[in-house]
Amino acid sequence: MTSATEKRPKHPNNITRFLRGKPIAQVARELKIAERTFRGWVLGEVRVPQHYVEQLTEYFGCSEVQLLTKRVVPAGNMPYQRNALFTGRDELLRQLHHALNKNALVALTQPQALCGLGGIGKTQTVIEYAYRYCNDYDVVFWIKTDTRENVLSDMLHIATLLELPERSAQDSSLIVAALKKWLQTHKDWLLIFDNADDLTFVRDALPATYEGHVLLTTRAQAMGRLAHRLDVEEMSEEIGALFILRRSGRISSEGGMDDASEVDRLAARDLVRELGGLPLALDQAGAYMEESSCSITEYLQLYRKESLALLARRGGIVNDHPAPVSTTWSISFTEVESLQPAAADLLRVCAFLDPDAIPEELVVEGAGELGPRLVSVAANPLLLHQAIASLWKYSLIRRTVDAKMLSLHRLVQLVQKETMDAAERKTWAERVVRAVHRVFPARIDVSSWHVCQRLLAQAQVCALLIEQEQFTFAEAAQLLNQAAYYLRERARYSEAEELYRKALEIREQLVGPLHLDVAQSNYNLARLYFDIARYEEAEALYRRALEIRRHLLGPDHILVAQTLNSQALTLWGGGTQYEYAEQLYAQALEIFDRTVGHEHQLTAHAMNNLALLYETLERKEEAEQLHLQVLAIRERLLPGVHLDTAQSLQNLAYIYVSLQKREKYPDAERLFFRSLEIREQLLGPDHPQTARSLNNLALLYEAQDRYEEAKPLYQRALEIREKALGSENQKTKVTRAAYEALLQRLEQTSST
Repeated sequence: MTSATEKRPKHPNNITRFLRGKPIAQVARELKIAERTFRGWVLGEVRVPQHYVEQLTEYFGCSEVQLLTKRVVPAGNMPYQRNALFTGRDELLRQLHHALNKNALVALTQPQALCGLGGIGKTQTVIEYAYRYCNDYDVVFWIKTDTRENVLSDMLHIATLLELPERSAQDSSLIVAALKKWLQTHKDWLLIFDNADDLTFVRDALPATYEGHVLLTTRAQAMGRLAHRLDVEEMSEEIGALFILRRSGRISSEGGMDDASEVDRLAARDLVRELGGLPLALDQAGAYMEESSCSITEYLQLYRKESLALLARRGGIVNDHPAPVSTTWSISFTEVESLQPAAADLLRVCAFLDPDAIPEELVVEGAGELGPRLVSVAANPLLLHQAIASLWKYSLIRRTVDAKMLSLHRLVQLVQKETMDAAERKTWAERVVRAVHRVFPARIDVSSWHVCQRLLAQAQVCALLIEQEQFTFAEAAQLLNQAAYYLRERARYSEAEELYRKALEIREQLVGPLHLDVAQSNYNLARLYFDIARYEEAEALYRRALEIRRHLLGPDHILVAQTLNSQALTLWGGGTQYEYAEQLYAQALEIFDRTVGHEHQLTAHAMNNLALLYETLERKEEAEQLHLQVLAIRERLLPGVHLDTAQSLQNLAYIYVSLQKREKYPDAERLFFRSLEIREQLLGPDHPQTARSLNNLALLYEAQDRYEEAKPLYQRALEIREKALGSENQKTKVTRAAYEALLQRLEQTSST
């Protein structure tokens, strides 16, 4: 596959890669080979004789396969195939390659940034670079850099591809740090940041030093010291005309200008001028012509007719600036609307979602909220495929078949929304929020986490829509609540807090302060604050939830008991009002026993918490008996691998340590290990609950004078808590104090 002017070598090899910036003449002299002969090998003009291959591999320190085998597809996570219709840009590609390789002997090569307006062809150019020079690199990485979330997502994916030990860490910052360390300690890689309009995303993702190559595409102009800017210009009239002839199918993908008729050549040049040489506009025009069997002349006439109204809406015809891409896309939109209205509605839905990963089930299962046209389409897979195909025909949408994901260009979204009036935008935004709410799991636990993660980006986009449009309907608040619940479960506390607070605000505005939904929002936010040891705030919210539930449900309702239990736990966590906390537990247990019985998860949960209070009050024998009862109940009611069981295992083991029952220490160790195993399996190795198990196991080892074994456990627990909770969090401080005390003890032991 070559561009319009790229010359294909007759005998391709990888000698250029192993030169690493050394002059050809110098290497030829060192090898005692004629420079002309060696240059022919380097350029692939002449085959390397077999009797010289061994000499070259020994000199470069590589294998014969590495020296002579050419890849056609980059290794790594390239998200796009090579564009068979890529045309021109040869000088830019050579300039880019030279800039990245001119300092090959220097440890750090400055990143190169392809700059220009949207649709100018920056992304297509770096794709072509990655394929054309893939043999210069061991691996090519691609990071979507439009949002910090996408940067993080792709970095996590790359860490998985590299099989980094930290790839499964719950704390994403550990994975990012591990990837940056890999980049710092390896070479011969290419890292591409696409759509890096916010250059701080690139800065934060790169290590201080590295020996690979970095490319980015951006609309930004000021690079500071981050990268060297290379401007991507519009296509010349000749190159643009050749591209449109190929893209429209008027000539083959390898054809030249002479293969087209004179009429088509003239029309193609006219169209390039009309579109200002913007590659994306030319590509869209070619797609329309190819799929509609429309000639270039016919398209040009239609374009000129449509452009007048659209340019007028921008304030008149501007001679020194190309027409917007929306002018071209409006033709496709009109065609889709007339041929298949449901496809047009599907595009409108996608315009309000995260563009890169739209789960198809959102359309299928949420169709009831997306307007009457999509209801019948979503119910029939054939009709849905036809709607997707109608958009794909004009390159308006893409589909990843295996993942069942849709994606589209951000400019398509922009044009769609900008052509709507305010009322229409609000209608579609509301439909999308309601649809995402319908699909997002109502019950969130470990078994539904994968669904939540798949939909999370869309829920976060909906949070922005809710804010922008000032939506205050119940489903909007519920979606925010559910997304926040998932984020809290995954220890992403700051993100969860923001959504929880917005959900509470909407509910208070919608139904007033005295409503069960408001009580639930207070309760959920209180749980989050308890998790991060903000006990006073948590207790105040629990009190408010309790007041509402008692008022509306009566004093003996199960939700009242649940709130009493949580409020008591928070008082215990905050280290205050232990006597009052015991009274609350007694009230809760009385209600649970009466409503759901002794053999129930809710009852067991309250008993567990009461046992924790008894430990603090030095009523440890009573605490042990309660923990034994709770573990027995949970093992009867729950599956073998469950977080509540892990909690009971940990608590029972801890009481053995607290009671200093040395004969029970082997049992305690077994219980701690089982608890840790469950938490790591369900939550990952870097969740705060995992840190709790590590911390307690370290306590046991300290009690047994196994200080060296306790040290790495404290260290790991401290790292998790600092990352997830912050260095000033109370739980973090407790672990830090225990770790520092252990270090002092070890130092004293070694000195004696």
